[in-house]
Amino acid sequence: MSDKASPLSGILLALAAFGLFATHDVAVKLLGGHYAVFQIVFFGVLLTFPLVILMLLRDEEVGTLFPRHPWWTALRTGSAVATGFCAFYSFSVLPLAQVYAILFAAPLIITVLSIPILGETVRIHRWAAVIVGLIGVVVVLRPANVTLELGHVAALMAAFGGALSSVIVRKIGREERAAVLMLYPMVANFAIMGVLMPFVYRPMPLGDLGLWAMMAGLAFLAGLALIQAYRRADAVLVAPMQYSQIVWAALYGWLFFDETIDRGTAIGAAIVIASGLYIVFREGRGGSRNAPVLRTRSRAETGTSPRISPLLSLKERMVPQHRD
Repeated sequence: MSDKASPLSGILLALAAFGLFATHDVAVKLLGGHYAVFQIVFFGVLLTFPLVILMLLRDEEVGTLFPRHPWWTALRTGSAVATGFCAFYSFSVLPLAQVYAILFAAPLIITVLSIPILGETVRIHRWAAVIVGLIGVVVVLRPANVTLELGHVAALMAAFGGALSSVIVRKIGREERAAVLMLYPMVANFAIMGVLMPFVYRPMPLGDLGLWAMMAGLAFLAGLALIQAYRRADAVLVAPMQYSQIVWAALYGWLFFDETIDRGTAIGAAIVIASGLYIVFREGRGGSRNAPVLRTRSRAETGTSPRISPLLSLKERMVPQHRD
């Protein structure tokens, strides 16, 4: 049973989790200055596999690794691989705060995709939030004043791919094994990046290998912290904590990369965050049966680190009386 008696501890754990995720992204950016994304993703997955196996040791579901929904699983796997590549590339070439501001559009996209995939009904209030949030993305990009680069396109694709993957998990997550949901994107990343990596491989000194190990460890610890956060506090309190990453982006960008947040990025990020918060709180009022944004409960699916949603879904499936 979830312990919601002390929601403050859940909120603090969520803040810690997203701080760890932000530190993980700093490691990605540092490595992105020296290595191709294929190599970063490949070794990130390689070092994360043992940690995922440890997490899956608690999976007591009986079954095979054959998916019950092969086409949805294939689409989700493809979107996760694309999301990981695009997100890592955008972190490598764009300021941290700018990448986060664009990725924060994912809840808006989830809201839209929930209509055809989940059969959700999106009413005028959430449509207005989506439109306002997308205006915020345009403010961040400022196409009239800033030369749009491949990194901006990659960040937008990562936001879309992460949203698509999240909505698919909401559709099939209660029927697919946690092992299938967690392993397929990682195995696909390992195979695809492994094939491409020899063309871009660079030898790695011990210090850089340490960065890769730090990435894997931080993502693992952040996932554990986020699981505990959702067990200690309601989702409507935990989900908004993801936006704290913009604070870490500002701090880390200034400390390590000599980055500053310009006025356009700050205004656009504020608009996107406000729109996302409105959607979260709107779903938290109980007006939406599926609540796809509120129940995403993970960062964007990249296929490089353990995703907590399957483990939380596994716990829910083991409590038959629990309902959405």
